[in-house]
Amino acid sequence: MKHPWNVVVVTGVPGVGKTSICRRICEELGYNYVNYGDLMLEIARSRDLASTDHEMFNLPMEIQHGIWKTAALKIKDLNDVIIDLHGVDQSEIGYIISLPVEIIYPDIIVVIEASEDKILFRRHEDPKERITDTIGSLKEHKWFLRTAMAICSVIFGCNMALLKNDNFEDCLIQMRNILSK
Repeated sequence: MKHPWNVVVVTGVPGVGKTSICRRICEELGYNYVNYGDLMLEIARSRDLASTDHEMFNLPMEIQHGIWKTAALKIKDLNDVIIDLHGVDQSEIGYIISLPVEIIYPDIIVVIEASEDKILFRRHEDPKERITDTIGSLKEHKWFLRTAMAICSVIFGCNMALLKNDNFEDCLIQMRNILSK
């Protein structure tokens, strides 16, 4: 099936629900699904560098960057793909854009957002180890993500959409509508 968007990048802060939305929409619409973080961890494991996300993200930055670049190169030529990634990650000194802008060229960037309360609740309910945030730091992270993805969409000359995921089914409908146009 030919999709209107060949390369879809879906971003959002950890706990916003992007992976659940992406997996479901890929099943429904027949897109290929790539979770960027999972692919990075698979690469790190294959090189005996790390066995968990926590270990991988505590590797020296140059090693992390090598893993990040290898992941991008593995998926850069895929078609009809939804790439699930944070878009902007927090580091000990600030924020870093995690969308590989020099390698992957999306047709559309979808930023999924939710209220800070919903995100913190989802993180609390999720067994995955997540970064600890306050309402204030989460608002800042969301602002950096939205701003960075807007800049990336200008650089790429691609579309950008903002979706609200305070209700899963409503967000799924919004995503379906965007990806079906």
